[in-house]
Amino acid sequence: MDTSVKTLQEAISIRRQIDNLEKRLSSVLKGAPSKPAAPVGGRYFSPATRAKLAAAAKARWARQRGPTTAAPAKKKGQLTPAGRRKLSQLMKARWAARRKAGGAKKAPAKKKGALTAAGRRKLSELMKARWAARRKAAAKK
Repeated sequence: MDTSVKTLQEAISIRRQIDNLEKRLSSVLKGAPSKPAAPVGGRYFSPATRAKLAAAAKARWARQRGPTTAAPAKKKGQLTPAGRRKLSQLMKARWAARRKAGGAKKAPAKKKGALTAAGRRKLSELMKARWAARRKAAAKK
């Protein structure tokens, strides 16, 4: 067995003995335990120790993530206040020109997805041919 494992086992054994002695002393003196009871299955850590552990964990996570840039990355695609003002002025000028033109209206847009008469006829012929082929295949079976 490795010497470091032996050392750790010995340290655990000593810690258990200390805990047992503290409990016995507490019961003899009939006082409250000197420190809060350990959580079930865990050990008690003082606030200072918890702070040290948290700092060490944060440092470890920072090393894993690597160096970070101090300045946040600039947002892309955002309008600056000056750009927003300029865009607003351009739109106002465009609307004023439309009003001045007397409300010339655009021709109504063609409805999308509508079939022409020729397209409808071609689709009908294709479907009829498809149905005929299915009937023919079913008759062979």
